This record gives sequence, C-alpha cells and structure tokens, in this order.
Amino acid sequence: MGSKTRKVAIVGVGHVGASCAYSLINQSICDEIILIGRTPHRAYAQALDLSHCMDFTYTRTKIFAGSCADCSDADIVVLCAGSYPKPGSSRLDMTDSAFEIYQTFIPSLMSCGFDGTIIAAANPVDVVTYMVWKLSGLPRERVIGTGTSIDSSRLKTLLSEYLPVDPRSVHGYVLGEHGESQFAAWSHVTIGGKPIMDILAQHPQRFSQLNLDDIELKTRNAGWEILQHKGSTHYGIANAIAHIVRSILNDDFNITAVSAVLDGEYGERGVCAGVPAILTRKGIAELVELNLTPPERARFANSCQVIRSAGASLPL
Repeated sequence: MGSKTRKVAIVGVGHVGASCAYSLINQSICDEIILIGRTPHRAYAQALDLSHCMDFTYTRTKIFAGSCADCSDADIVVLCAGSYPKPGSSRLDMTDSAFEIYQTFIPSLMSCGFDGTIIAAANPVDVVTYMVWKLSGLPRERVIGTGTSIDSSRLKTLLSEYLPVDPRSVHGYVLGEHGESQFAAWSHVTIGGKPIMDILAQHPQRFSQLNLDDIELKTRNAGWEILQHKGSTHYGIANAIAHIVRSILNDDFNITAVSAVLDGEYGERGVCAGVPAILTRKGIAELVELNLTPPERARFANSCQVIRSAGASLPL
C-alpha cells in the first residue's frame, strides 16, 4: 500500500515557530516537521527538545532541523521568522525588516523546487502575504496569511464571556488588517445561528453590559496587552496556524478568516486582507464574500488602503 508523507516546514524557531511545531505534534497533524532558522544550533535544539514529546503523544511525528533543500517535497511552508513591534510602533512598522528576510528566502525556497502552499504568520502579516505571493510566483490560492484568524478567535472568546456560551457556538469574523484598522463584521455575528443584533434588541436589560464598541476595542488590543505583559504572543497564533495547516492537509473545506490575495472580491485588488475563505488541499478553494453593510464596506475599504500603503514602497 502506498503512502504520502504529510510534511510541513516551519521557518523561524522563536516563540511562534516552536509553539506552532508543538501544536502540530500534540494534535498529530502531520508526519514530518522541518525547522529552519537563521541559527542552525537553535533549530537543532528546538527539534531535539520537541522530539522528546513523542512518548506522550498519540502518534509519532518526525522532527528535525533543516534548510530550503529539505522543502522540495513539503506540503506546506509556514513563515514565522520576524520580530515583534517595539513600544510605540505598530505591526506595519516592521514591513522593511520582513522584506529583508523574505526577499532572499522565498526565491531560495522556490529554486529548491517547492510547489506546495505557503502560510505566512510573520507580521505585518497582510503585507508579508502579498510580498510572498509576488516573490514566489505561486497562484494566489496557495499563499495564505494567518490574517484575522486569531482576531476572530479573540472576538468569539470575549463574546462568550458576556453571553455566556461556548466560544465555538459564536460565529463571526474580524475583517481587514491584522492590525489597527481591523473591524468586527457585526452584521454577520451569530450566537447559535441567531444574529447578535437580534439578541441585544430582544434582551436589552439582560445584556446591558455588552458594549459592542468595547468588545471590538478589546479584540483589537488583545495582542498588545499580551505583548506588554510577557513580551510575545505565541500560543493563540500557533493554534491558529495548526488549524489552517490541518484544514489544508485534511481537505476540510473549513471556513476560516485568513489573509488572502484579493482580485475583485469586496471591490478590492492588489492587496491581501483578512476575509473568510474555504480551505482545502488546494489552499483557498473560494473566498466567501459577505454582504456587508455600507459602513462595514467603508471600513473594509479603509483597512485595505492602510495595508496597501504600507507595502507601496516595496520593490515588488
């Protein structure tokens, strides 16, 4: 009986990359993981440490330190290499440093014969997703950013605490930039299938403490709050990456908010932004174009312009 090894490479072995590998191992998502880092001995040490999980997991995942040459037959390459924003700056301020990393790495990756799907998790993720798409020459459905997947999860978690319900019973999306111009598409947020606007209208006293503007602000600032207190965010985004990887490898047809190359969807082109997408073995099978309200459409257009302006100076 023939078999196909499910192989994932992770570029960047810091907090996010290592946590991503840990999530993939514990959820038994793939058969092999390659860790690629600027410092080979650190990548080796991370792989060695993670290999010691195997006695306590359901399946054995082979993990080792490698290079671009090991990615020729990889199904997915996850880009985690990057830096964290400094106090007083934003994710968009890291555009130039991200370009310095990936303008060299992506051509090297493609020259090794890689023909799979790339998942960008490095910030500013929407700009990085677009630059990787341009540098790689891959079709747009096979270059995906984590985008607003983590922000949508944060939104659901916050709402679940007020309602209260399980976060998985909350459905809705944060759209646009994974950054300051993001917004919650309240017109499409439902709780157990019931629109949240209907719930608030029918139970004004019961949910009087639920302020949607406050929830949206807390969602947008959640990453900064974590960064301020412990210096990095990695567990949440690692599980978001693992979810996207699993959806692709399992051909799940799962709908997740990711950063995608837009080509007319929502009236936008030449930019990557967070939108719901159907994830399959081919990458993005289809972008789900929500029927946004006029104010939401205006906010989405503004967010796309913010992203577009941040990457306008890059030589792509």
